[in-house]
Formats: sequence, structure tokens, C-alpha cells
Amino acid sequence: MYNKKQNDAKKDNANNVKKNMLESQVISIGRVTKVTKGGRHFRFAATVVVGNRKGLVGIGTGKSNEVQEAIRKAELAANKNVSRIALIDNRTIPHEATAKVGRAVVLLKPAKEGYGIVAGGAARAILELAGIKDIVAKSLGSNTKLNVAKATLEALQMQKSPARIAALRGKKVEEL
Repeated sequence: MYNKKQNDAKKDNANNVKKNMLESQVISIGRVTKVTKGGRHFRFAATVVVGNRKGLVGIGTGKSNEVQEAIRKAELAANKNVSRIALIDNRTIPHEATAKVGRAVVLLKPAKEGYGIVAGGAARAILELAGIKDIVAKSLGSNTKLNVAKATLEALQMQKSPARIAALRGKKVEEL
């Protein structure tokens, strides 16, 4: 029993360290109204992106009767959905990618050093917290914040590093 408590304490400390390393940014807060016989019932839905600016990023949503509680739930969901992104020189993505979620389509293109982040809205927040410094992002189709955010994350997850491509082809990185 004692060892189990120690292991649980170690896991809690590791989770706290991980959560402390990740920055969070609220993408959207929406008020949802449910009309009932007794009147209107208001709730809030929040979308949050978390990242460490070094290749880790995740998004999450949360709903509650209060804004702060919805944001807290969204942060917890985002921390569970964190994924690693392939970066080149810790500044841009390896290749061009397009992703579609719902009617939102996001196009990501790598850019030269010093170009900066050319993106707007939800895509910009995700790219900044992922640690990407030089990129061009274009939102095509719908501009729903949640779907644009999900499409951006999906396009980032499609990225394959040169080392991974070389391993898939059975070659060395220098041969590419």
C-alpha cells in the first residue's frame, strides 16, 4: 500500500511538471442557450490550445455553467490530447500539408528563415504554441474556430521528419 502511494505521488508530480511546462491560450468562448419551459438556460463552451513552444501542442474543449470552469475543463482536455510535431531547425515544418475538418480546410507551407508566422485566428495560436517561427497558413472554406484549429493540428500531425522518411525508405538521411 505504501509503495502504491509513493508511485501515485510520483505520477502526480510528473503530471504537474508537464502541465506547468505547457502554456495555454483560449481560442474561443461561446455562450450556448437552451430554451426550456421554465425559461432560458445559459451554458458556456470554451476551446483552449496548449503547447510548450518546442514541438508539443494540443487542443481541447470544455463546457460548463461558468466561464472559468469551462476553460479549466478545456485545459484538462487539451493536456490529454498533446502531440509532438516534426520541426526543421526548430523553426518551420518539413513540407506542405493540407487538412480538412468539417468544411474548414487549412493549407500549411514552410517558409524561409525570418519570414515569421503568416496566419490568423485559431491557426496562428496553434502555430505559435507549437513553436513554429516561419510558416504560411491559409484557411480555406469555413472559418469556424474549432474546425480551423482541428484542421491545423491535423495538418501538423501529417508532417514527417527527414529522419522518419529515411527510415520508411530504408535509407540514411544523407541519401535523401
